[in-house]
Amino acid sequence: MTEQKRWLDLLEKNGGRLTTPRKAIVELLVNSNHALGPIEIYDLVRKQNPKVGLVTVYRTLDLLAQLGLVERIHLPDDCHMILRAARGHEHAVLCTGCGRAEYFPGEDISDWIDRISRESGFTIQSHWLQLQGLCEDCQKLKEKVE
Repeated sequence: MTEQKRWLDLLEKNGGRLTTPRKAIVELLVNSNHALGPIEIYDLVRKQNPKVGLVTVYRTLDLLAQLGLVERIHLPDDCHMILRAARGHEHAVLCTGCGRAEYFPGEDISDWIDRISRESGFTIQSHWLQLQGLCEDCQKLKEKVE
């Protein structure tokens, strides 16, 4: 089963209608390697489907976040970006210049999380490790400017 099909199946099983705009939003997010803002998603999806509404984009993003398929992330200049959720012990490194994301396998940090839980009294339900920096292309661009 493709990742896109899996997302659409989860949406449908959880009460989401599989409309053409929703399918286009899912296709964009599954295939993107960049953090995207809701307006950027809206603009990109409208190129394929001019009838998509901004409300549909926000509602779909909310549902995808509730299902754990996307994460809301924060970059220094953009506070509400969307990125495909990490799978398992996978983590992301994000470019603060262009928003490109690369996923990498993470270490098992369950012992560390257990210790933090004991020391803080929190019941930790999830974690999201996000590293930030400049990708090679943005580094080269920065060098040219300097």
